[in-house]
Amino acid sequence: MIGDGMGLAQVYSAMVANGNSLELERCQYVGLAKTYSSDNYTTDSAAAGTAMSTGVKTRNGMIGMGPDSVVVETILEQASRNGLATGMVVTCALTHATPAAFIAHQVNRGWNDEIAVDYLKTDIDVFIGGGKRYFDKRSDGRNLVNELKAKDYQIAYTLDDLMSIKEGKVAGLLFDNHPEAMPNRGRYLPEATQKAIDLLRKNKKGFFMMVEASQIDWGGHDNDNNMIVRETLDFDVTVGKVLDFAKKNRKTLVIITADHETGGLTLPSGNIENRYSEAVFSTDGHTGIPVPVFAFGPGAEEFTGFMENTEFKGKIAELLKLK
Repeated sequence: MIGDGMGLAQVYSAMVANGNSLELERCQYVGLAKTYSSDNYTTDSAAAGTAMSTGVKTRNGMIGMGPDSVVVETILEQASRNGLATGMVVTCALTHATPAAFIAHQVNRGWNDEIAVDYLKTDIDVFIGGGKRYFDKRSDGRNLVNELKAKDYQIAYTLDDLMSIKEGKVAGLLFDNHPEAMPNRGRYLPEATQKAIDLLRKNKKGFFMMVEASQIDWGGHDNDNNMIVRETLDFDVTVGKVLDFAKKNRKTLVIITADHETGGLTLPSGNIENRYSEAVFSTDGHTGIPVPVFAFGPGAEEFTGFMENTEFKGKIAELLKLK
């Protein structure tokens, strides 16, 4: 689970606003991940997502390949190749940098049409988010929705559509571009995530799923701490649902982290009782500081201390015994 742009200050600001409590606190193991890319002290989401998904540092802007433009298999693709169910739920367009980094292989993160085509080249079971326009209103005239149907995907255009599906492969194209920010999109993220779990858990070999709270980052870019808090708390509700499942299931590892920090947020003062944090930003871009890692479940102890963001794939693959 990835909170895009979610540094420690973002977590704590949301915690204070929520009465000094978060679902995240249920995680027994905590670490820190370094985020630099192969060509920059300060990563972007494409390079960071690629590092986490492939285990290879790459240049900013590149998706699912090394700095030499050689394609690298992602952890989602590896899990699928080993027979596990795979899924993705995000609060952005499905072609945006972080989700793309788990399923696509492109030199430029901005190639939305090409990234959408890459979804058809995988066996991902469930993917839910925005970006419908890149599947059905394309400049090349292709209708990827029809192509998805030909591959036995059920298409959901609304949350109600999604909730009515009981089994099988699902393409949840719920928004034309990006979903609205909180509170306007309601309980989309926690409910869609729960539905994805319900569908994916039917695979007896297990499943791998990536969930991204994409718009924490956008609050950082706008230097809007109120937005950061709203988006982080929505993410935390989703984390709670996932942890509830993992606690009951007892076979599921949950990892919560960020691709990078956004905004250079600091909290020089505040009031716990009044649920207030003074927010001071040093930039409207990303920063290079390490980001927190929270882990829960079997194997969680592997995600403590300082680590490179390239270590996630190898650790997960080893714990899942992927070949």
